[in-house]
Amino acid sequence: MASQSLEALLPVRQQGGSANDGSVLLSVLDARSRIVDAMRPLNALPVELSSALGRVLAEDIVASRAHPPTAVSAMDGYALCSSDAVSVPVRLKKVGSSRAGARFDGKLSAGSCVRIFTGAAVPDGADTIALQEDATEHGDDVEIGQVPRPGRHIRSAGTDYTAGQLCLPKGRLLTARDIGVIASCGHASVAVRRRPRIAVLATGDELVGPGAPLGADQIVGSNNAAIAAAVTAWGGEPINLGIAPDRIEAIATAIDAAAGADLLVTTGCASVGEHDLVRPGLATHGFVLDFWKVAIRPGKPMIFGLIGDMPVLGMSGNPVSALVCALIFLRPAMAAMLGLPETEPLFEHAILGSAMPENQYREDYVRARIERGADGGLVALPFPGQDSSMLLTLAQADGLVRRRPYAPPAPKGTSVDVIVFDRLGSRYY
Repeated sequence: MASQSLEALLPVRQQGGSANDGSVLLSVLDARSRIVDAMRPLNALPVELSSALGRVLAEDIVASRAHPPTAVSAMDGYALCSSDAVSVPVRLKKVGSSRAGARFDGKLSAGSCVRIFTGAAVPDGADTIALQEDATEHGDDVEIGQVPRPGRHIRSAGTDYTAGQLCLPKGRLLTARDIGVIASCGHASVAVRRRPRIAVLATGDELVGPGAPLGADQIVGSNNAAIAAAVTAWGGEPINLGIAPDRIEAIATAIDAAAGADLLVTTGCASVGEHDLVRPGLATHGFVLDFWKVAIRPGKPMIFGLIGDMPVLGMSGNPVSALVCALIFLRPAMAAMLGLPETEPLFEHAILGSAMPENQYREDYVRARIERGADGGLVALPFPGQDSSMLLTLAQADGLVRRRPYAPPAPKGTSVDVIVFDRLGSRYY
């Protein structure tokens, strides 16, 4: 069965665009667009504010009332009417006090003032605040030596936001600052997108899990742990399906455990050889192919399609290929599920700190150190070794240099596009 053609094993999508059976390499942009277009925003659910950090807002936050709801003092001092202090010094009658949470209940009369504290409501009739260091109390009288202009040291009602104002739009990744805004609007809980459930399956007889005994021809599989960590960092819930041996029935059984997931990620479907049995395993579940093979390095042999309503993204088993493709394709897919407005990777400009040779026909993502130059701009220093099995260089890298297909040789000082890892919205990639 493993020697049959891909077309014989996998039905191809007939609607929404033609499928790619692997005879033509899709561009990175086309592949990412097809993946993102296949995703649907997940349902919303309420969470307490204490659990909302890093979640994606599923509803607009609109202010039900202004903040502050009334004019308040920005300083400690004395509230007065500026017309009572045309010339200074002036003595005014202190008729009460206003503090935060306990306002002066009355209207200020001519020749009087009210002791006021920061955050307290400004009494009716007052239009300015004299600072406490510019005033001296003499019993019930207050001598004021300096009076600011009208409106000074007063926060008007709605200074922060007004009633009915859109404070936070849905589709926003919530920060601690946002949580403060939501709380100030009076919400104890908020509607957020459900976290995407991403099932992760590695395959290969040569793989064993971390800590398991190793055979002479075996290696420790890192993809499950690494991709699960990336899924968590990007706002999802990983479902670790473990490592399936190279047997169709074992792979099919492992895929059974993905039931209920929002997306299945497999690693190890890279080759076209007789020992690559991921595609036959997918075929046992009615997998419908969308495309196979993308013009990217590392990670060309990538597969995408559907098992029923569940998208399936199959990536190379090489650890660097898997993690780079996760960044370029899985993260945008998750962003689409979460309803985030931006599903494209964030590219910045950098200057090459060393020369790079011409590129071939695939879009290349090169591991590099990225530093700040003397002018404050980014400088990219590609690592000399770029083999897709060299995971340590990815851990040591600060980002990736993108090289377009057929890019000419690039001498030192050439401007290039880079993905900087610590700009990804999470520092955990």
